[in-house]
Amino acid sequence: MNKRPSDDLPAAFARLGGTEDRQVWSELWDGLCHQGSVYEDSYPALPFLAATATGRAPGEPQEAVLMAGLIASAADEERTARYGEETAALLPVARRLLAEETHDPVSFVYLLQCVLAFEGERVWSAGRLEGLFEGEYEIDCPSCESGLFIAFGEDGPFASAGDYVTGDPARTELLPADPAALAPLPARLHRTAAGAGHEGTARGLTYLFGRAVCPDCRTGFEVAEQVESGY
Repeated sequence: MNKRPSDDLPAAFARLGGTEDRQVWSELWDGLCHQGSVYEDSYPALPFLAATATGRAPGEPQEAVLMAGLIASAADEERTARYGEETAALLPVARRLLAEETHDPVSFVYLLQCVLAFEGERVWSAGRLEGLFEGEYEIDCPSCESGLFIAFGEDGPFASAGDYVTGDPARTELLPADPAALAPLPARLHRTAAGAGHEGTARGLTYLFGRAVCPDCRTGFEVAEQVESGY
């Protein structure tokens, strides 16, 4: 049986700091957070990830922050309290990396989720912002339960029932939120994205926290509520 990183975390993280770091991180991700999943064995890695992120141990800080953010986003109250010292150390590093990420919208959104996770937010830190860089969410209508695409990328913005790529479904326009009228957390996310020059992400947030109308039953609804309930 192959040895997993969780079988000996000190040895697994001790391999960082050399020429094979990319391979080591790949093995750590595969063993501790395979395909974005968080397991019981993932949480004990937080002290090692915090040490790497803060420079007390070798390795790439951003990789450590991204993995730790994913793990923290799934933590219950007991685990959040148990690893409070680690998340407190990770938070300023995540904030610094977020402020420095002015080019890559994908990394920006992931780091934004990490900041929220280390702050203790457990809704939008848990992968729900990732549709922002994809420019699309798949949700259900709260009234008729039709499967809907919410698209605000190059082909959007619209709500569509069915496959808008291969078919010719009915569409309705999305109704973006006024940034000045957003609730505190969405307003902060929008302000952070706009301030970092990520205009596409900022615009996407107005659609995520805006409204849509189902093309099938014409019911209006809050997009964010359906995104939240669908995870």
